[in-house]
Amino acid sequence: MSGFDALHPVVQHHIVNSLGWPDLRPLQDAAVEPLIAGKDALLLAPTAGGKTEAAVFPMLTRMATETWSGTSVLYICPLRALLNNLEHRVDSYAKWLGRSAAVRHGDTAQSVRRRIAVERPDILMTTPESIEAMLVSSTLDPRVLLANVRAVIVDEVHAFAGDDRGWHLLAVLERLSHLTGRSIQRIGLSATVGNAPSLLEWLRGSNAPSGEGGHVIAPPSESSVTPDVALDYVGSIDNAAKVVSLLHRGEKRLVFADSRRTVEQLGVRLSDLSVDTYVSHSSLSASERRRSETAFAEARDCVIVATSTLELGIDVGDLDRVLQVGAPTTVASLLQRLGRTGRRPGTSRNMTLLASSDTELIRGTALLLLWSEGFVESITAPPTPAHIAAQQILAITLQEGRVGRRTWRDWIGSLPLVESQDEERLVSTLLERGWLDSDQDMLMVGPEAEGRYGRRHFMELMSVFTSDPQVTVLHGRTEIGTVDPMVLLTKVQGPRRLALAGRSWVVTSVDWDRRRAFVEPSEGVGLARWMGSSSPLSFELVDAMRRVLLGAEPNGVELSRRARQRLDELRFEMSNRVDPERTVLLHESGDTRWWTWAGSRANAVLWAALDHVAPEICDPISTFTNDHVVLRGDTTVAELRAALALARQQYGDDLTGVQPEISDRAIQDLKFSDMLPEDLAVATVSRRLSDHRRASETTITEVIERRI
Repeated sequence: MSGFDALHPVVQHHIVNSLGWPDLRPLQDAAVEPLIAGKDALLLAPTAGGKTEAAVFPMLTRMATETWSGTSVLYICPLRALLNNLEHRVDSYAKWLGRSAAVRHGDTAQSVRRRIAVERPDILMTTPESIEAMLVSSTLDPRVLLANVRAVIVDEVHAFAGDDRGWHLLAVLERLSHLTGRSIQRIGLSATVGNAPSLLEWLRGSNAPSGEGGHVIAPPSESSVTPDVALDYVGSIDNAAKVVSLLHRGEKRLVFADSRRTVEQLGVRLSDLSVDTYVSHSSLSASERRRSETAFAEARDCVIVATSTLELGIDVGDLDRVLQVGAPTTVASLLQRLGRTGRRPGTSRNMTLLASSDTELIRGTALLLLWSEGFVESITAPPTPAHIAAQQILAITLQEGRVGRRTWRDWIGSLPLVESQDEERLVSTLLERGWLDSDQDMLMVGPEAEGRYGRRHFMELMSVFTSDPQVTVLHGRTEIGTVDPMVLLTKVQGPRRLALAGRSWVVTSVDWDRRRAFVEPSEGVGLARWMGSSSPLSFELVDAMRRVLLGAEPNGVELSRRARQRLDELRFEMSNRVDPERTVLLHESGDTRWWTWAGSRANAVLWAALDHVAPEICDPISTFTNDHVVLRGDTTVAELRAALALARQQYGDDLTGVQPEISDRAIQDLKFSDMLPEDLAVATVSRRLSDHRRASETTITEVIERRI
């Protein structure tokens, strides 16, 4: 029997007659049987591969055949915009069976939230933060609203799993299972990942030991057409804008850039070049993003410039072309962006990368090399999320009013948020610092938590990621977005201009008490700036950069004449930094750098090890980057080899005893770190910024010495 035959007859009828589909796609067909049987599953397919339907159709079938009532399915997304985008589609499917779907997230109006609480839609589309807000709400009873939840669908699950939002999501799901008294079916939807079984095991949480197996469902790709991928070297953002303005005129183009600043610079320059341009990034107001995305979806000859906010499955209409200024940092990101095209019959997937610097050219070529080799990163959750354990203890006490000092863990099951030997120490620290209060062995929210997070119903406690202080920019009463305060403090000649929403604005006044800046439209170039930190690159990508400099080239990629010429020049200029089999100790202009090409996490371990055993060979000012470690100018290869041997002798061949030095800024970037014992906070960040395996491999690689 096919998957289609197992669906509810009403669902079958509408698939054929309402959607006009002759049959289900392979993924959708393969998903029906295990999902109807209540199995946990991970559904893998490229963007626009029909994953939503593959999950929703079996859930609708279960709703009807098992007579589920109330809110029985949660559909969880990482982005509010993605939920808004999917709401009509999912609700239309639910209506086939007289059911309903509704969205609830941070932007949802109070009137809609009240209606949801009363009407209890069958499918509630939401975020982890909103689920937790419902769990701790003082105005509704989660034991009523969420009592009937039987299954959760986690869309873009890979976007959760790679950071702390994933741990937060799992903790919330464990609490939901504890609240309902039942195991809840977990269904993940994802683009291709390099470790699908591990990702499914992670998503299953406490469901995994139950004896019921999970299923990875990933039929072969339906398309055998090779994507059209090209790489060009343009040398600057201005040149990138000129090239974008000239390429593919008359078509709809989505341009990705990997910083809000670059997005704004491109947006302003493209508008100056008379290109119909829209922008989208996280610092724009929700209404401004919706305005841009709606206008872009309805336009034809136009460009929208975006950060990764449009990388996930948000529908912005039929795209003709995807361009990338710079290069993303993962193959997974490249695949997501490539997958935005080729959705219409008769079109193919395409992407053109425009390198605006030498670094971007090397990284872009390396990324395409990995892609052409079929490599996709494994998605792994950050280790030791002790700070999430602290946040969850507070959230559970807020939810329950009080919870036992030794029974709070019942709410999160076997979820490994903190080592068992650190649990009691963590609770003691929360009590000592006033985050918690206690009455005998019962824990309650303490005065420090009330003071820090009590405003706005503890909403800031529901979010596990930090956000830098921002100033809201207003044109009249219309919110445009937010900017870094430094944009408003930097000395300028003449009027202070900002670039925001792809336009230039002149600042007319700033209300620092309320953190508001008032602006009017302006001519000229505005300043765009946000705080941010560079992401460490993976060993695989940095090693691919080394291989590119040694002559490796991606298959199936068109390199422009400019890209090829500049790449050849860089290979010549950087030839002394690379070797096919060895690392390179290079003496150049009084500096000595050990070119490991191991990635910054491995180099952090190597530098810390050397600093511990042979501080005299370490540079007193500089440390390391993704591709090299900085040493004292006169360090010899013999000294380096001796220091590495001493490090292995002292810390073991795997170097696991080495803990890189952690900056105060790195600790501050870990939200809730001030709830942890200091050594536990440092250890948590240290483990996340370390790659001991690659570091240990590098210590036994032969080193060659070169001089320029």
